[in-house]
Amino acid sequence: MPLFSLLLFAFVASFTPGPNNIMAMMFANTYGFKKTFKFCLGVGVGFFIILIMSAYFNLLLHNFIPKIEFMMTIIGAAYMLYIAIKIVTSKNNGNDDNVGNNNSFFVGVVLQFINPKAILYGITVMSTFILPYNTSHLSFLFYSVFLATIGILSTSSWSMFGSIFKKFISKYRSQFNIVMALLLVYSAISILMG
Repeated sequence: MPLFSLLLFAFVASFTPGPNNIMAMMFANTYGFKKTFKFCLGVGVGFFIILIMSAYFNLLLHNFIPKIEFMMTIIGAAYMLYIAIKIVTSKNNGNDDNVGNNNSFFVGVVLQFINPKAILYGITVMSTFILPYNTSHLSFLFYSVFLATIGILSTSSWSMFGSIFKKFISKYRSQFNIVMALLLVYSAISILMG
């Protein structure tokens, strides 16, 4: 197995800007790292489920994905655009009453099932790096936990960044929100074009 290539692919795909990382940074900036960590864990659990499903149903998905890929891409891109609009139009009055609405473990899990980047990553990493070399249940479990852990590390890193630079970002909130929204729009467009 090309372990270095797997690690390189996993880190680049996980740590680059995407909906998980951008939302984690925004949530941490608004609510703090501690309240955002449950979202990061949810992302990891959802991602773990995607990876396990990709491992066990890779052949089925390989035949079925072309039929639903376009629909998933549209739904995922539309959701990213919706989040971008919510970010740009959000007003921060120092009140974190909305924490339970969007910054939850459940939202982190569910987001993975409409996140084309996560689904395509799961299919790609399993079909390219894992299945050609390992087919045991234990190896599927090990690599899924390992890759989900990298996902938790990436969203947690982005969330720490949002939390650490909270005062700076608060000073430039509207500009920061515009940049984050534009990154989500870019993510949506790149998924639609890819």
